Amino acid sequence: MSEILFLTHRIPFLPNRGDKIRSHHLLRKLASMGPVHVGCFYERTEDRSSVAALDAITASHCVVQRSKPLVLAGAQAVLSGKPVSLTAFHSAKLSAWVERTLDARPISTIVVFSGQMGQYIPKEFAGRVIIDLCDVDSAKFESYAEAGERVWLNAREGRLLAAEEDRLARLCDATVLISKAEATLFRSRLSDPEAAQVKVIGNGVDASTFDPATVPAHKAMVSDHGPHLVFTGQMDYRPNEAAALWTIEQLLPVIHQRYPSARFHVVGRSPTPALLKHDGGNGVHVWGAVPDVRPFLAGATCVLAPLLIARGVQNKVLEAMAMARPVLLTEQAATGIGASDGEHWMVCRPDLQAMLKRLSQVLDFPEAAAQMGQAARDFVLFEHDWDAVLAPMDALVSGRGLPVATMRARHAA
Repeated sequence: MSEILFLTHRIPFLPNRGDKIRSHHLLRKLASMGPVHVGCFYERTEDRSSVAALDAITASHCVVQRSKPLVLAGAQAVLSGKPVSLTAFHSAKLSAWVERTLDARPISTIVVFSGQMGQYIPKEFAGRVIIDLCDVDSAKFESYAEAGERVWLNAREGRLLAAEEDRLARLCDATVLISKAEATLFRSRLSDPEAAQVKVIGNGVDASTFDPATVPAHKAMVSDHGPHLVFTGQMDYRPNEAAALWTIEQLLPVIHQRYPSARFHVVGRSPTPALLKHDGGNGVHVWGAVPDVRPFLAGATCVLAPLLIARGVQNKVLEAMAMARPVLLTEQAATGIGASDGEHWMVCRPDLQAMLKRLSQVLDFPEAAAQMGQAARDFVLFEHDWDAVLAPMDALVSGRGLPVATMRARHAA
């Protein structure tokens, strides 16, 4: 029986952040197709404790601690001329394990999750290679530089990652992006876009887990009539931090002029000092890591996602929709989800008065808000079920979805 090698930059358990949610479901899909060998990294103690979950689903695995300080990774990257992202995820131990696994096992397909792991693909491998980039990371770093953030470093990272993405597009049999917009952007940046096989596989949501019928609202939200506005995510991720700070410092004062009892809940691990200083003031609650985000979504009058920089499909948005919550979001946060404005959610430019006007449609008309929430859940049940979303992987892994000419060209290179 042919087997699969799956390489991912974070251990895909527990599925409690955007990238780990996608890699978790991708691993489960691959495991349903045959024996899977997993190489990955962990950073936190809680991640290391998840290795037992890998034992239950994989044929073998190598889990390496990623403990290299960012400053050291940056210095090594500058000296080697490589992106910091690749240097930070370089491991001699993992490289040796990949080589041994390919020598010892009948691996027919390598599936790579995230561009950082493309460095482990052997050029001489004769089987199929599929890489799921999710987003165009190089464009993300370029946007940081354009916004004035660590301009030299981010511009360098964007430039070097663009070259790596181009290399991977030529090396791999198929490159997967998370949305049509990301796929179009990716192709536009390639040296030979016609030669690359670019596929779109969106994000899903586990609607049986994110089910409002089975999850009560958080007790803090039940005891306080609110209204309660909720933002979820990994809070040391710069786009999330920026969106939450904009809401706290600019949008919330405008909301309080009309709804003085409004509460804003920031829910997610690793909140930055800039966020923590707002905790407890002006109706702001910064919760940090929580055992379960669902009670906060269940208690939300409205979920906010005012992202100004966003790549791909936002899990936070799909989860809120699955919980039948009305969602107010920017166009950036809506990318890759084909919902309709005014029916399934509310899309609004990041303008204070425009945001307040759209939000009032939810806060002043609870019956209409409930209808929008139910329409949102119905939409994700139909359009974003994980089994349906990942169905194209069958053809990609088997090779049925890849042109023979493309496969031969790569193996002859």
